[in-house]
Amino acid sequence: MPIRVQNDLPVKEILEHENIFVMDEHRAVHQDIRPIKIGILNLMPLKEDTELQILRLLSNSPLQVDVDFVMTSSHHSKNTPASHLNKFYKKFDEIASECFDGFIITGAPVEQMPFEEVDYWEELTHIMDWTKTNVASTMHLCWGAQAGLYYHYGINKVMLDKKLFGVFEHEVLDRKVPLVRGFDDKFFAPHSRHTDVPLEHIMADKRLKVLATSKEAGMLLTMAQDGRQIFVMGHPEYDRLTLDQEYKRDLGKGLPIDIPKNYYENDDPTTKPVLRWRSVSNNLYTNWLNYYVYQATAYDMADIPNLWYK
Repeated sequence: MPIRVQNDLPVKEILEHENIFVMDEHRAVHQDIRPIKIGILNLMPLKEDTELQILRLLSNSPLQVDVDFVMTSSHHSKNTPASHLNKFYKKFDEIASECFDGFIITGAPVEQMPFEEVDYWEELTHIMDWTKTNVASTMHLCWGAQAGLYYHYGINKVMLDKKLFGVFEHEVLDRKVPLVRGFDDKFFAPHSRHTDVPLEHIMADKRLKVLATSKEAGMLLTMAQDGRQIFVMGHPEYDRLTLDQEYKRDLGKGLPIDIPKNYYENDDPTTKPVLRWRSVSNNLYTNWLNYYVYQATAYDMADIPNLWYK
């Protein structure tokens, strides 16, 4: 089944070229079906790249998914044209009275700042509070996961000695949980960050259930509230070339950066990166949509706030 986006969203043409079924608004309104409504709070600077990455993964479900892109009012994006934001994004205030079946809070390149010093932190805390009453399940990605663990559970991040950068092996800890259904015992996923949330601090909080970890990269996947909150510390949504672009960007800026681990053949940056995480990424998003959004949400969206009080 398709994802529904606005008719002239620029990445729509790329998705269609990749043979991904994308339905525009005109066709969607003529279907007698209750689609799954997903909001994406896109905090990344290169918003169109993130749009494409996440829409690819949402497209692999048999469900029809309606997507709303959301932005904060308290931060001015310098890397995405205002015309794009004005046309394809809604400010949080515009959707605050609505309910969503699922919501995604992306990462952001602000991890080396204290949370309270991020210019949109206060607004983000309002959004995270709102997800507890207006969303059936919220997925937090990378810095978004760190922010969620800090705000909801009081677990702070710590600085790493150097950037954790590459594709790392992980292990599933509890195969009975539907979110990791179909995962191999050991699998790879990308990480790109200067900070971490210590695994022992997460595991010490009985409200949180750790589902996948790495000996090198720490926690990858944690859930709470029976899946109403999901925290993904890495970047399984990344494309094949995303780490390559980040590596060459930092080299060009003269920043200290190691070759990303387990990424290039023989650690040679002139070779095509090896894509090791596509299947697990597809599984993660499909499982989330099926087990924690579609099967957990209310048929009448007005009843979604009641899910939190069962």
